Amino acid sequence: MTSGPAGTSGREPSPLTVPGGIPAIDAAAEAPQPAEPHVLIITGMSGAGRSRAAAVVEDLDWYVVDNLPASMLTHLVGMLTAGSAGAGAQRLAAVVDVRGRGFFADLAQVLDQLRHQGVAYRVLFLDASDEVLVRRFEQVRRPHPLQGSGRILDGIAAERVMLADVRERADTLIDTSELNVHDLARAVRAAVAGPSEDALRVSVLSFGFKYGLPLDADHVADVRFLSNPYWVTELRHLTGRDAPVRDYVLGLPGARTFVERYVDALEPVLAGYLHEEKRYVTVAVGCTGGKHRSVAMSEAIAHRLRERGHAVQVAARDLGKE
Repeated sequence: MTSGPAGTSGREPSPLTVPGGIPAIDAAAEAPQPAEPHVLIITGMSGAGRSRAAAVVEDLDWYVVDNLPASMLTHLVGMLTAGSAGAGAQRLAAVVDVRGRGFFADLAQVLDQLRHQGVAYRVLFLDASDEVLVRRFEQVRRPHPLQGSGRILDGIAAERVMLADVRERADTLIDTSELNVHDLARAVRAAVAGPSEDALRVSVLSFGFKYGLPLDADHVADVRFLSNPYWVTELRHLTGRDAPVRDYVLGLPGARTFVERYVDALEPVLAGYLHEEKRYVTVAVGCTGGKHRSVAMSEAIAHRLRERGHAVQVAARDLGKE
């Protein structure tokens, strides 16, 4: 056996399968930077609405941890995945308050540590007057976490002392004394949510009456007043998503007028839902079998709603059942 060059042990070198310049180009290319995780710390006075604020933030697709010991916050932040949204939590909201008793005293030190590590965070502080807090505790008939054998006011006074430093550090302070649950939700959304997250989400769902009403429908439109394409031989095998059926249905007398006036009627309702913190609305559009008229009309209604600036998704519940 003949020996090859030193270090090859007689084996031929692996052939190049990629032009030499490409690795250099890859090395020089700047890798895309993952989005930085967001950290929100929810704290404040007991009875001021922390649980409601946490629920609102959770509805905005944050990963929420309630009653977290302050010392655990750095570990939890370290677990955040700075990759794609599907790889892990990108937005962490931690409710840290005096229920942690001795652990809460570490919060100021933990905040300093996070800042030193370059972790960007925000502190949302909820407060209310002593009078309101006393009334709320009396209504739910629960003691204040720091009350002990004393009065509710004693617990509130002790809590204010413990929270004084954190209150000074707060990025956003919301006084909930005069707010109901809907007002509080709006205030939290204004402080936390981006413009796209604060929009109403509308689902337009076609269905067939013979299969029953959708259980989650907020509004039901009956389009059986239109002639049924089922009785047109050339259209029977098609659906409302096919152009011939769509053109046939929308070309019927009253079809386009119905779409326009129905969307006009929905506008003040949708605005009212936003005001009342109802963020998800389902509009169900029904015909006999859910194959032709309702499908074509639901697409037309959704298109008109999108033109007016609403976020809309469309689904056909009963399509394919026949």
